Amino acid sequence: MQFYYGIQQDFKLMLVAPLVCALFRLAFILVYAPNKNPRGHWKKWLMCFSYGFWWGMDFNAYVFLFSLVLVSLLGAFFPGYYALGDEVRCYGLLGYLAVIYTAFMGKMIFYYHFHDTYNVTIKLGGKADKKNLLDIFFHQNHGALILLGYLPYLWLCHKAITWLLSLPLLPYWTLAERWQQYGLNAFVFISAGIVFYWFRYGGTLNHRHKPEFDEVPDVVKNDIFFGKAVVDDLVAFELACKKKVSASLTHDDDTSAHLMQPLLGRIITVSDSPLQYFRRQAKGARISKPSHIFFLLGESHTQVGLDSLYANLHLMDASKKFRENPHTIAINNFLSAGMTSRPSLVSLLSGVYDANLQLNERELFWHKTVSTALPLQMKKLGYRTEFWYGGGLNHGSMQHFVPATGFDACHAGPDICGKKAPATWLGVYDHIFLARAAELIAAADEGPTLHFLYTTSNHGPWRMPFCKYGFDADRIMPDIPKALRRDAKVMRKLAAAWYADQALLKFVCDMQKVFPDSLFILTGDHSAGLIPYQYDLVNRREPSMRECVMTTFAIHHPELMPGGLAGNTIGGHMNILPTLVELIAPQGYEYESLFPSLTEPIDHVVTPYCWLTKERVGDYSLGSQSLAVSSDMLPLQREDRSFAEERAAYCEITGWLVRHPEQLMKGFPEV
Repeated sequence: MQFYYGIQQDFKLMLVAPLVCALFRLAFILVYAPNKNPRGHWKKWLMCFSYGFWWGMDFNAYVFLFSLVLVSLLGAFFPGYYALGDEVRCYGLLGYLAVIYTAFMGKMIFYYHFHDTYNVTIKLGGKADKKNLLDIFFHQNHGALILLGYLPYLWLCHKAITWLLSLPLLPYWTLAERWQQYGLNAFVFISAGIVFYWFRYGGTLNHRHKPEFDEVPDVVKNDIFFGKAVVDDLVAFELACKKKVSASLTHDDDTSAHLMQPLLGRIITVSDSPLQYFRRQAKGARISKPSHIFFLLGESHTQVGLDSLYANLHLMDASKKFRENPHTIAINNFLSAGMTSRPSLVSLLSGVYDANLQLNERELFWHKTVSTALPLQMKKLGYRTEFWYGGGLNHGSMQHFVPATGFDACHAGPDICGKKAPATWLGVYDHIFLARAAELIAAADEGPTLHFLYTTSNHGPWRMPFCKYGFDADRIMPDIPKALRRDAKVMRKLAAAWYADQALLKFVCDMQKVFPDSLFILTGDHSAGLIPYQYDLVNRREPSMRECVMTTFAIHHPELMPGGLAGNTIGGHMNILPTLVELIAPQGYEYESLFPSLTEPIDHVVTPYCWLTKERVGDYSLGSQSLAVSSDMLPLQREDRSFAEERAAYCEITGWLVRHPEQLMKGFPEV
């Protein structure tokens, strides 16, 4: 009975923190929002508060758990403690509300200075001058009033809590049979736990549906300010703490200048942009200027699926056929610009390594970009630029970042295919998305155009109906082990790779028929764990380093011939842009690129994560290994950090540009 009465008090108090967070959200909007009038924008306001409520339960639900476990449950066994239960609940909640107040005031100050809610910059405060911070707090941000504000705030909270606790409780149900009473008690206890988890995961018991930034409704996220306001202060603080700050952001300009010297060849001053030292002149066009350039970025399109060791899997036969064309040049040792999707995409579009700085999530890069950006460079060569993505552009703030890099138009799969088009949680099925994009591209007549297309389907949990779309293991993979064929989960993963490759190359074939003079580039955003080593496909049960980090690369044009890329056997994402320019630009054309073109010999590739030579591949967190394609596990050379100075310099360039926004430029169109 005491437990039953106790959890009713717990339920009542669970409403307090979300209400306080909503009031603080309203205060933040009324103080800082560019448009404080909800008229005509009610849906945006309502969705902001609704989604913010559920997301805030990531923390606020623990108020209920605290009371449930430390007060109601213990009070059921100790009558003396039960009598003090309401006091414990009250002062425990007051402590949490004081934390919420602190987080809110901290956010208000942070936004005042940085025009952003909590982000990774908070980690830089550890090296700041503490006296200076105190001076700013008390003399610029009314610190004394903020500290005094705890008193009326907590007094009002105490009154509200006391009133809620005084509300009458529902009577305890007494049943005639003992087994019925025990059953009811068990039901109440178990239900209380389920309710906690239901609130904790944002109104669902499925953790995959838990609120997060990518799932914020478009009507909220498309408004830059409300996209910040929707996040409760403690949630925003937690997200900022989880993000790793790059060392380049903590360096002063003198330190940065010395770290960049190995690449720049000199010590630069604050007024200099490091990009100006990477101006290059094209040596003259090697092919006729194509009417269309198709840059295909395939989700998890990985080199290991093309290796001869795994030929029996037939995972990427479409790509193999494409590579057999005499006018296609492929490089089998190709490094991604990032180990995950977003850094790869951001680096490819901007022409500088993202280097874990999450440029796409920085508001600065929603309005400006760097002079090395791919769309800008291609626009100068006379190309219209369009971005096509199978998913929603709200993922990773692409609706802000991508247009700012210079794309004339951006298309999302759900928009061009319809909201009811079959889709995974990431985006519209590849073959549907690419077919619709092909249809729209073929129907348009807008002159020379670069189309950047990014797919989504080759991604877990691999729940697509692959058999419906042509995958038949008996026909495609007749020689695989029987045990592998019985492993449904692994087979779905293999089917996804096969399906995605087929969809990409069908798009290529379709566009070749419509625009026969087109240039095609096919690569992946990163590698992926694809091969089921547990089924004895090779003499090892783990991937080689090469298999872990290599993505694909192939380029095709009717005038390209074998050897057209200087016979290079290695390369990386960041070599693609200069290669495009060198293939089509006239002699003497000036452009900027941190990296050389594949039309000249490449002896090594360096990324923030890995390095590559013609003989070895290295991972800065592990060591290095031979680049050989081998069925046996190759020896690993630990602590091999070759090209460390070059790697640091590339990361430092990005950090310098983040710290010096005046050296950025406006993208096109204006955003």
